[in-house]
Amino acid sequence: MTSLLPKQSILVVDDTPENIDLLSEILCGDYRVRAAISGEKALKIVYSDEPPDLILLDIMMPGLSGLEICRRIKANPDRRHIPIIFVTAMTATADEELGLATGAVDYIMKPISPPIVRARVRTHLALYDQSRELERMVRQRTHELMTTRQQIIRRLGRAAEFKDNETGNHVLRMSHYARLIAEAHGLGAETAGIIFNTAPMHDVGKIGIPDAILLKPGKLTPEEWKVMYQHPIMGAEIIGKHDNELLETARIIALSHHEKWDGSGYPQGLKGEAIPLEGRIVAIADVFDALVSVRPYKPAIGLEQALAMMDEQIGKHFDPALMAAFHRALPEILRIREIYADEHGALTDLEFQIKEIYEHAQEPTGYPAVLTNPKDCDC
Repeated sequence: MTSLLPKQSILVVDDTPENIDLLSEILCGDYRVRAAISGEKALKIVYSDEPPDLILLDIMMPGLSGLEICRRIKANPDRRHIPIIFVTAMTATADEELGLATGAVDYIMKPISPPIVRARVRTHLALYDQSRELERMVRQRTHELMTTRQQIIRRLGRAAEFKDNETGNHVLRMSHYARLIAEAHGLGAETAGIIFNTAPMHDVGKIGIPDAILLKPGKLTPEEWKVMYQHPIMGAEIIGKHDNELLETARIIALSHHEKWDGSGYPQGLKGEAIPLEGRIVAIADVFDALVSVRPYKPAIGLEQALAMMDEQIGKHFDPALMAAFHRALPEILRIREIYADEHGALTDLEFQIKEIYEHAQEPTGYPAVLTNPKDCDC
């Protein structure tokens, strides 16, 4: 019965066509053999969408030598795991040591023996398959752990919402705004995704604020403000310090999202770039949503007025560079605002996860303090 599995791919790199023909004849019955007569062509194949499973590489070639090709491949994170076997006429022990030190897994000397070539190729492909399977299992387990942590973060974020009177989709909108600002600022998708997924915890410290203060309809007294100012510290303590990047970022956001660029924020009075970047991003996203959204204690502010108010806070409340990123991302932010509008009803977790898959999403975000009324600034 013919195997349904595709043949593994071997790339033979040699500037002598006769050598390529010989190795191809030895291996073509069991493998799909590809050939390159120069280093440049070999690297194009290696960096293509269909890289080889193993490389048989000559050392002495014009242009790029086999050693240089090997160095370049091993320096590429996406291709460094491809096993490389040098097939060369350089027979000195020092040459073999140098080849192995450069990153090759094996060293076959010319003239070659077909049984040795087959055996070495078979062995290293088997080892490579085992390595890839282990990596797959690690990735799967890592994904499971990440998903679990994300769910914990979301649930704690929801717990904080039960203590406050925010609208249901505020957290979802904020999550997307923060992600978009991060991306517009030049942060990569992975970092922006971490901010997205950890921002729901920004106000988890409100769990520790008495309802008489948190839900007070009027202005807070100075004594009550002293208590309210503690919620970022409480949030950071609830999350705790962790080596895990996801949870540590959640702690940083919880602690720093009320700091202001000019140093007038709380709880630490940090100034400028001393404020963690994640906290600065979340602050902008959260203020914007608070201004343009209806709350039980205030109407929504018009978009132009809200933007004018935020621009007045450039260099005061907000990082000027991040505000520039906010404006660059504004068209997409407004699209997200419409998708998650409160009048559409609160999204369930399941609905959110579906949107997350189809919109390359990640989750929630921060808080304001532009207005004087404590209830107008979601503090």
